[in-house]
Amino acid sequence: MAATASRVLELLSLLQMHRQWAGPELADRLGVTERTLRRDIDRLRELGYRIDAARGTAGGYRLEAGAQLPPLLLTEEEAVTVAVGLRSAVAQGLVDGENTTLSALAKFEQLLPPALRARTDALASTLHTSPTGGAPVAPELIGTLALACRDQERIRFRYRAADGTESQRSVEPHAVVTQGRSWFLVAWDREREDWRTFRVDRIAEVFGTRVRFEPRAIPGGDAAGYVRTAIRSVREPLRLDVVLHVPIETMRERLGGWGAGLVDEGPDRCVWPISGETVPQLLAAVVWVPADIEYELRGDESLLARLGEAAQRVSIRTPSARYPTGGRG
Repeated sequence: MAATASRVLELLSLLQMHRQWAGPELADRLGVTERTLRRDIDRLRELGYRIDAARGTAGGYRLEAGAQLPPLLLTEEEAVTVAVGLRSAVAQGLVDGENTTLSALAKFEQLLPPALRARTDALASTLHTSPTGGAPVAPELIGTLALACRDQERIRFRYRAADGTESQRSVEPHAVVTQGRSWFLVAWDREREDWRTFRVDRIAEVFGTRVRFEPRAIPGGDAAGYVRTAIRSVREPLRLDVVLHVPIETMRERLGGWGAGLVDEGPDRCVWPISGETVPQLLAAVVWVPADIEYELRGDESLLARLGEAAQRVSIRTPSARYPTGGRG
């Protein structure tokens, strides 16, 4: 039943393109027989849609021009669910998402009975969502990528990496995933012969090739899980050791719960491992070292240099503060 309803909705979407479809072509697009197509057309007519059917070589099916939408019949629970989904779309990082959502809600409410309209209107005015904070993307771009995934069509596009490097990519798109603050395209990169995730806000100039491909099995079988794994691998914590010139017992007493990871390196020396996703997070950890304790930082030289640069920028704004420079504290 769910598959039938989904197919009828897809049929309606095709008919709303305001063009005439030949019966065999329409059946082929839906992946059904012409007999099944005729039954689906009849279902739409029963719902109130006026659909013209013409016989002959120049005939086909067409949604009658100016046809009015029939009343939308939903249960109270279904109507509220749709309203919540539309309102929550504001937080999904789409360009002009709030205005688009309010417009869609207004059209949606026009099709509802008065009692349900009052409830969803109240819900829309009181339900508040927090924006994701990610870079906004155009709904048209999301739609283009989603259609390519559905139709299993190879696409090409220009991609800008995190460091600003641009490249032309040829991929077999698998799924569009929203994760945290961003949208991602999961696809098989044909040139690199491997799976890749692409931030949608960094994709531009998408070109459909009209070349179909046989879908591959995504690692783990779950596109959302694959994106989560990719994000974790990119966000591997930065690590440094703070070498403290005091006994470990003294440092545990001074740091309290923050000193749970202290490592003993002798009678008057211990190491405090610190980590963070960004250099400012490391800098904030180092500031916890009491001012009267001698220490030095140990770790990757390039990371130490970046930490020193960050500390210098902060010290320029607050010259009286004490910040590490990558060596003596």
